[in-house]
Amino acid sequence: MSVLVSGSIAIDNVKTQKASQENLLGGSAAYAAIAASFFSPVGIVGVVGHDFPEEHLEVFKRRDINLEGIEFSDGETFRWEGEYMEDMNDRETLSVALNVLESWQPAVADSQKATTTVNLLANSHPLNQHSVIDQLGEGPGFTIADTMDLWIQVSRHELEDLLKRIDLLVLNDSEAKLMMDTSNVVAAGHRLREMGPGHVIVKKGEHGAMLFGEEGFFACPAFPLHDVFDPTGAGDSFIGGFAGYLASLGKKSYDFADLKSAIARGTILASVTCESFSTHSLRDLTPAGFEERLATFRRYCDFS
Repeated sequence: MSVLVSGSIAIDNVKTQKASQENLLGGSAAYAAIAASFFSPVGIVGVVGHDFPEEHLEVFKRRDINLEGIEFSDGETFRWEGEYMEDMNDRETLSVALNVLESWQPAVADSQKATTTVNLLANSHPLNQHSVIDQLGEGPGFTIADTMDLWIQVSRHELEDLLKRIDLLVLNDSEAKLMMDTSNVVAAGHRLREMGPGHVIVKKGEHGAMLFGEEGFFACPAFPLHDVFDPTGAGDSFIGGFAGYLASLGKKSYDFADLKSAIARGTILASVTCESFSTHSLRDLTPAGFEERLATFRRYCDFS
């Protein structure tokens, strides 16, 4: 049972009020794939350029991630530069260069098609997400799609069509309200589910996440951190961990309890991601370290 993660692979420059680093591994697919690999075999689909550092590829290889879906282009890799404000919630994008990502057409490798049980469409253009679904056909038992405000604004029709083809949609609270044109995030979550996906997860950053389904509603807090170093990729790590945990269950379908448990695991990996630049703390996390934090989280949330 394995996860296929498709989306962006990037080189990031990140500034905070305390420090800055350049040429970091980034991108929605990168964070999600590494997080998913804690629980399940993973394949990744994306594109990089000639300037993509070998050391970043080694991060994937050390996690035994199937790289046959990565296109190695002669152009330059997608690059993003951003700066976080003091509260680490607000950030400013300083520059974006799509480069090879602009004309990328995802191509799922045959070896990846044969093993995928959870299809995670990390944040990318809805047409690329449609393409991956088309290539996989009826194979995966569960399809998850992440999106963002840009696609809601410029590709709404394609996004609405996508909602009819997936099992779970994930987006943040401001995006949910934008999509449904409402100021009430709970109303937005319920209405989004009526557009096609069986379940919707609304991410709320430092305030956790909410799960909407026919079976009910679930709210999960974030893991409390004394210090947030760099929140880049935390949402991608969250949904990657969520998908990886589901795949590890070895099922063809998942009940509401499975989804709740997966949210808790994703929450832990999102918190770890915030404790360093890029994927550094995520890649160095040990199984024992994960289990210790999960046990702590259980104690924090238990009020029975």
